[in-house]
Amino acid sequence: MGSFKLLSLIAMVLMLLLPMAAKGDFFDDVLEKVCEEVECGKGNCVVNSSYPLNFVCECDSGWKRTQDEDDDIYATSFLPCVIPQCSLNYGCQPAPPPVPEKTLPRNISAFDPCYWAYCGEGQCTKNKTHTHRCECNPNYYNLLNISVFPCYSECKHP
Repeated sequence: MGSFKLLSLIAMVLMLLLPMAAKGDFFDDVLEKVCEEVECGKGNCVVNSSYPLNFVCECDSGWKRTQDEDDDIYATSFLPCVIPQCSLNYGCQPAPPPVPEKTLPRNISAFDPCYWAYCGEGQCTKNKTHTHRCECNPNYYNLLNISVFPCYSECKHP
């Protein structure tokens, strides 16, 4: 009697899953929603299940990632495209402070979006969707007014 109930349950589950399988690849529909939550900066999110997070940020021409590792594209493919491939005039910016010696916290995680982010003259803050925004210091603004981009000051030339 118990095995009959189990077989009935399995048959009902299969009958529910069969229409989903006939409709197409169910997982493709789920993966397409991934890109709705991803901010690629000056790039486009493309679903690709061969990458570790099932998507890749493809940078627009003239843009790159903060950590562009040519030898291991899989390691950085999820990073947003936030660095312009151009020369910036830092003449009106204050000189960068020397790099302080600090110990890395024991709880640092590669899943922390601020681990990968460069915010210039600002601080990185995480949000609920495992993304970040750069909160700029006074008189500094996000590059192109996009919150995931680094903070710079507006140069005033005489």
